[in-house]
Amino acid sequence: MFYSVNSMGLLGLSAYPVLAEVDLSQSMPAFEIVGLPGAAVKESRDRVRSAIRNCGMAFPIGKIIVNLSPADVKKDGALYDLPIFLGVLKAAGMLEADLSDSAFFGELSLSGEVRRINGALPLVLGAKEQGIRRVFLPQVNAAEGALVQGIEVYGLSHVQDLLDWYYKGAALTPAKSARPNRDEKTPYLDFADVKGQSGAKRALEVAAAGGHNLLMIGSPGAGKSMLAKRIPSILPEMTFEESIETTKIHSVSGILPEGGTLITERPFRSPHHTISPAGLSGGGSVPRPGEISLAHNGVLFLDELPEFSRDAMEVLRQPIEDGQVTISRVSGTLTYPCSMMVVAAMNPCPCGYFGHPVRECSCSPHAVSRYLSRVSGPLLDRLDLHVEVAPVEYRNLTSAQPEESSAAIRQRVNRARRVQQERYREIGISCNAKLPSPAVNRFCPMDDSACALLSRAFETMGLSARAYDRILKVARTIADLDGAEVIRRQHIAEAVQYRSLDRKYWSR
Repeated sequence: MFYSVNSMGLLGLSAYPVLAEVDLSQSMPAFEIVGLPGAAVKESRDRVRSAIRNCGMAFPIGKIIVNLSPADVKKDGALYDLPIFLGVLKAAGMLEADLSDSAFFGELSLSGEVRRINGALPLVLGAKEQGIRRVFLPQVNAAEGALVQGIEVYGLSHVQDLLDWYYKGAALTPAKSARPNRDEKTPYLDFADVKGQSGAKRALEVAAAGGHNLLMIGSPGAGKSMLAKRIPSILPEMTFEESIETTKIHSVSGILPEGGTLITERPFRSPHHTISPAGLSGGGSVPRPGEISLAHNGVLFLDELPEFSRDAMEVLRQPIEDGQVTISRVSGTLTYPCSMMVVAAMNPCPCGYFGHPVRECSCSPHAVSRYLSRVSGPLLDRLDLHVEVAPVEYRNLTSAQPEESSAAIRQRVNRARRVQQERYREIGISCNAKLPSPAVNRFCPMDDSACALLSRAFETMGLSARAYDRILKVARTIADLDGAEVIRRQHIAEAVQYRSLDRKYWSR
């Protein structure tokens, strides 16, 4: 007998329909899986056979052929265990229920337990697009799958739960989404604890308000990492669409917490400088998202930037520009989104004290130049704000005057981001940093004094066309924080100041 069971597969973040076609014939006993199965899929034979027997049923005798259609797309992972299990029972006449309006995915243990899978959210979204009415998946993935509205999602702890539902009409309740309460904020480190550093705090506020990339340069102990770790506390709230996108990436990567709920706080990823280029961009025989995609809609913090390998740093250039990364392998090409805010920190020299107001640098000019040259000009040009983080003075450390809290800064950031979302609604972007070059002049009007100042800065500093665009975008953000419709002279002056630091260090 022949029967097919609906399932889904994943290509990157996109789901596609998979049919588990099972044919049982009276022949020499065999169990074969075709349709470009990966190693984990081939091992389904043993898991399904043991699960059937441990559920108290006799494994059918005969030749069983399972075809995972479409047969020209490689299948990986153990999520096809459950549809193969049901297909074998249907083909053997051991299950009479109609499965045509349902989709199934889940890994089976030898005893029949249904175990966690990766990518439940995009799989359920794909099933809904295919017109599937209900989905059955592991219990630990049920809350994640139930984030999708308009489709019934059932969680299974054991295949016996499903068999009892079909055989005996036992109760099986659809899962409910566990969306977190937006009023329950994640406890972050607060800027109220940071003494001094008013200039760096202002730069971080501008970067958060417009989604701009930022580089901090300063001596050891100046507070670069401390400031960066507080960035999540001032980032704007995520939209529902951004939450879904981010949750899908974390789901496919298998790092969504158990009982995975919708991610409503922007990710903050801080990879070690020993990371490989593939670790940053993504890859593997079955390409998985890298750190830049896991930071999508959030922050990628690169501490000790010159210590990253040159190849790893250069991997960032195109994703920063395009907001997506394309991974090509022999098996296919996948594209992952990576619209993130890059925040980097570095010392000005190997010993860390070049330019320090008190301590003397022990590095030779050649050593300083060689150290700084590890950060290429093209990468530096893509970092919108360059900020010098000076050592904190004693009077600031001992001051009893309270510092501004992250909550107060975040209010201004949210207000500026709402202005940007409304302004760019028709072109589908959310912040100034994503503004395409052809639209810069349209959305960044300047008064005469601002235009004159930018013209002088462009000629004096020898800026590139990219730097011109980025200065205008940063000035647009500063104007938004100021509540101004037109960019004025003071907005351009502050934006140009954030592009002048490279002349101090990299022009040597």
